[in-house]
Amino acid sequence: MIPISSVLESREQHFLQTKELLESKQFTLGGNWEYDGGSFDRSLDESHKVWLRIPFEVVAGHIDIGEADNEATIKMGTPYVLKHLYREGNDPEASVRVVGALFDQFQAPTDPDAHIEPKWIDQAKAALDEVEQLFPH
Repeated sequence: MIPISSVLESREQHFLQTKELLESKQFTLGGNWEYDGGSFDRSLDESHKVWLRIPFEVVAGHIDIGEADNEATIKMGTPYVLKHLYREGNDPEASVRVVGALFDQFQAPTDPDAHIEPKWIDQAKAALDEVEQLFPH
């Protein structure tokens, strides 16, 4: 994980407006969000192994992506680049669940904090520069 300094750090924003602005720059709400925080993520490579992540915490209200009138306010954290390496093919430790007999195909990364090449850091900074232009200073 490589932190990247940004004018967005500690900035308080309306959640839904921020989400819409970031979605216009290919970010998605990270799948690990909670009512009190989460992250906006953008893949930097086609294989979805290198990511630019902008974490946030909720400082007023709570986020609920199903509510159009959501009034949550978030505080942006320090953006960072991360790289996850996965096994190619099926996970040898995948298991069959007893209930429903569903095959668990989701893999844990083989290296969740893999080395990040300078080109990805440069690409993340360029993407972050684009995002910063969306927010008035």
